[in-house]
Amino acid sequence: MTPPRTRTTVPPEQTGFDFDAPPALAQPAATVSPSAADLCQQLTAWSEAGWLRRLDSALAAFVRDTDPQAAPAVLFAVAALAHMEGRGHTCLSLASLVSDAAALLGWPEPARQACEALRATLPPHLPDWVAALRASPAVRDAGRAPDGGQPFVLAGPDAAPRLYLRRYWDHERLVAQQLRERAARSWPVDPTTVRGLLDRLFGSAPQADVAEPDWQRLACAVAVRSGVSVITGGPGTGKTYTAARLLALLFALAEEPDRLRVALAAPTGKAAARLKQSIDTSLQGLAQALDGHLDLPALTQRIGAARTLHALLGARPDTRRMQHDATHPLDVDVLIVDEASMIHLEMMSSLLQALPPSARLILLGDKDQLASVEAGAVLGDLCRDAEAGGYSPETVRYAETAAGQVLPERFHAVHRAPPPLAQQTVMLRQSRRFGGPIGQLARAVNAGDVARVREALGAPGAGAVAAQERATPADVLHLAVHGRPGGEACYRAYLDVMARRPAGSDHEDWVKAALRAFERFRLLCAVREGDWGALGLNRLVERALAQAGLLSPRGEWYVGRPVMVTRNDPALGVFNGDIGLTLPPATPGGALRVWFLDGDQLRSVGVSRLAHVETAFAMTVHKSQGSEFEHTVLVLPPHGGALLNRELVYTGITRAREAFTLMAPQPGLLTQATQQPTYRASGLLDLLRPSRS
Repeated sequence: MTPPRTRTTVPPEQTGFDFDAPPALAQPAATVSPSAADLCQQLTAWSEAGWLRRLDSALAAFVRDTDPQAAPAVLFAVAALAHMEGRGHTCLSLASLVSDAAALLGWPEPARQACEALRATLPPHLPDWVAALRASPAVRDAGRAPDGGQPFVLAGPDAAPRLYLRRYWDHERLVAQQLRERAARSWPVDPTTVRGLLDRLFGSAPQADVAEPDWQRLACAVAVRSGVSVITGGPGTGKTYTAARLLALLFALAEEPDRLRVALAAPTGKAAARLKQSIDTSLQGLAQALDGHLDLPALTQRIGAARTLHALLGARPDTRRMQHDATHPLDVDVLIVDEASMIHLEMMSSLLQALPPSARLILLGDKDQLASVEAGAVLGDLCRDAEAGGYSPETVRYAETAAGQVLPERFHAVHRAPPPLAQQTVMLRQSRRFGGPIGQLARAVNAGDVARVREALGAPGAGAVAAQERATPADVLHLAVHGRPGGEACYRAYLDVMARRPAGSDHEDWVKAALRAFERFRLLCAVREGDWGALGLNRLVERALAQAGLLSPRGEWYVGRPVMVTRNDPALGVFNGDIGLTLPPATPGGALRVWFLDGDQLRSVGVSRLAHVETAFAMTVHKSQGSEFEHTVLVLPPHGGALLNRELVYTGITRAREAFTLMAPQPGLLTQATQQPTYRASGLLDLLRPSRS
């Protein structure tokens, strides 16, 4: 007997469509076909088992309620779409769903069997699914039907159709349109003048017979003439070093450099602070190179503090809308955004809408790092072919004239009409920091080469990298408390600094020393839940430090508690991802405060005002992006499934400056992750192709 059903309300922000008043769908419920009812009941059971989110099955139930004639294939596709959105995809590949739904969903074995059994009862061929979706009043066929406010959109070529939640379809089109328009807009520059300035900023151009071009010079040359540019590269390749020289070049070419409005931003507070510090340091070092041409120190002082993207755009509580948008644009001429791999589709859409058409946008980031937790991998899409170059004959000629760079033929475009954005995308390839064992391991993981990974871990002199594949939680705790042999970075180090609290006026220096000592070491986790996740390890580390007599965790707040902010609070000046330490104030007897360090600047907030924080001995790899630690320990869970992937391990490795340790409870997890690249469904590249209007 089928239990009575209740109507489930799906929040409009999940689809960009108001389900409570859709003119095309709000019809009295009629008799529901048994097959549709059975399928919805099955989806609900999968949600109760944890294989789907409750939202996923609720969305399918809503479609069944509003369209009693909906085919079971439509309901299954809708639930799968919602599930994939929760895993970071902006759309659902119908071809992948039809060919192997169980593999696409990435479920464990019992769930795979149930999925395959259900899939066997649904249409076997892709055209049947497309026809069913086209027949549904809840779905708009973007290539054939008018826009009636439908909550779902069917788009893409017939051979590779994609199903979207409406708001992601809208965001994807807007991002593509904005990027095409900005890439097409060019600033007239004199290549000879650019060449002269680059020689002053970088030194004389290398000889033409040098095997590899100077990609940093090339990035500056191509970016200075475009409305949007992308500079990608791994750790140590000099992305912010290049951006600082590009900024100096823009100042030097401006008719009124003191009127050039520059803004710096990043997805997290930590990344924004590092960007500002790096840009300021680089610009100060360039003052002599441009001496007599412009007052670079004075111009540097005019650049304000780097902000998070949420702060830059004016995020407001309880709404997805930003203060700055197309009708209230940012007051900026040049915007440099670091750690762009972390920008999800909706944030990129908001950013591009708020940026004046006349402003230059410069995106910096590592295309191989983890994408945002939320849907979309915009930088990954934009840099899909960055390694190949794909430069047009006109770009090749300009590079030789303006940058003094001869681009080898392997970087020339193979198509007559290469994508316009490719002409403004440059990949930096030479790492000046990751040339040792850490760099070798990172490159091997990034290439998916398991043999090279094992070779890097076992190579002579590979003491900076290690892997323990039968680790226990006790092994992880030993590293956290005592550090690795021969290394001083661990949590004992910051607690030793705290124990030496000075009397008198040295309180600020003491706080800075404690924060810097804490930032030397970090446990990074692939997951949040469980004994091998961030929450479980935080509890274990806290207990281990207390048992060692290094910490006294009484109550929620205690001296030495490290915390990570989990929600933006512009009024307090704290943002999601900020890391701070709980310490007493300079005045004895005062209330505890959490101290944050941005470059050399300290700021603090009373603990009673911080409602959205969590302990931060361990954090997820996602939350660590934009940070670096002397010794990084990456902890893998025993059952990570699709969460254990190449990008996660690569990102964890590249958070380490001097030492990296991988801890796994069983063998094979590193191999599994190395062989499993991340894929996120998207139609952005198709929309950016020159043939699209």
